[in-house]
Amino acid sequence: MNATTVLAGVLVVAFGVLGSAKLAAVPVMRARAEHVGYRVDAYRRIGLLEILAVLGILVGAAAPVLGAVAATGLIVLLGGAVIVHLRHGDGLRELAPALVLGAVAVVFVILVLGDLR
Repeated sequence: MNATTVLAGVLVVAFGVLGSAKLAAVPVMRARAEHVGYRVDAYRRIGLLEILAVLGILVGAAAPVLGAVAATGLIVLLGGAVIVHLRHGDGLRELAPALVLGAVAVVFVILVLGDLR
């Protein structure tokens, strides 16, 4: 198992759980949506994008470029999450998941693109 596979696994598990929770509108996700001023249906759409990215990363095992594109989409979503949290005065505790998973996604993309050479 190489680093790219491990990072893909981290992204798939993390966003599989987070995206599913947003789609299901579990109470904690409803509270997070409310905290940042989003309606539940908007948060569900974000969850759908996360699930689609998970599928893209999984397909990336056979077509690495698609995995890199999917992870790049997550990087954009996570950048938006950081901006939203900063606008709401959230601290490091609220920012940490987006920052850490964003870093994982960036390293994943770098490794995938490096393997394509």
